[in-house]
Amino acid sequence: MLCEGGRIRDANKLLNEMSEKKIEPDNVTCNTLINAYCKIGDMKSALKVKNRMVEAGLKLDKFTYNALIHGFCKIQEVDNAKELLFSMLNSGLFPSYCTYSWLVDIYCNQHKEEAIIKLPEEFIRRGLFADISLYRALIRRFCKREKVDCAQRIFNLMQERGILGDSVIYTSLAYAYWKLGKVHATSDMLDEMYRRRLMITLKIYRSFSASYASDSTILSLFWNHVVERRIMSKNLLEDMEVN
Repeated sequence: MLCEGGRIRDANKLLNEMSEKKIEPDNVTCNTLINAYCKIGDMKSALKVKNRMVEAGLKLDKFTYNALIHGFCKIQEVDNAKELLFSMLNSGLFPSYCTYSWLVDIYCNQHKEEAIIKLPEEFIRRGLFADISLYRALIRRFCKREKVDCAQRIFNLMQERGILGDSVIYTSLAYAYWKLGKVHATSDMLDEMYRRRLMITLKIYRSFSASYASDSTILSLFWNHVVERRIMSKNLLEDMEVN
C-alpha cells in the first residue's frame, strides 16, 4: 500500500525496521518495493532490495527479474538488462514475450539491431538452448516495429539451426510484409503455412486483432487473403467478426 501511494521511502523504512526486529521480509514485500523503485528509475535502490532478498535466503522469481529488466531498459542500460536476462534463464525461469520485447525496443532505439539479432548466438555461447520461444518473440517484436529485414534474418538463422517456425511466426512475417505492400512475400509465407498444415487459430486471430487494432482496414484485407489461402476457414472468420 505504501508503494502504491508513492511513499517508497516509508516502505523502505518499514523494510529496515523488519530487518532490525529479525522479521524476514517475503517475496511479495521485496518485489513490490523493487518494482516501485524500477518505475521511477532508481535502479541502485532496486538492486539493494534485490541483494537483501538474496541475503535473506529468498529466491528471486519471475516478477523480480522482469521488474529489474524493465527498469534497466527504461534508463537505457541495456547491458545490465541483458545480463539479468541470462541470470533469469540460469535460474530456470523463462522470459515472456514482454521481457524480450523490452530488449528489442531498447536495442532498436539505440540503433543496435545487430546486437539483438545475435542474441540467439549468445545463448548458445553461454550454454543455453535457443528454442523457438526466443526466435518467436524476437521475430514478433521486429515485425511489430516494422523492421521486417531483421525479423527475416532471425527467421533464416532459426531455419539454419533446424528449428521450424510455427503459426505465430509465419503469420507475423506474412502480415509485416503485407503492410509493406510486398504481396508476393506474404503469399510465400502463407503458402508455406498451407504446405505444413499450419492454421491460424482463434487465439492468434484475437491476439493480432488486439495488437494491430489501429490497422483495422489493412488487417481485414489480410484476413480475407488468409481465407483465400485456406489456412483459416471462412466460417471461422465470419464467426470471429460477429463476436
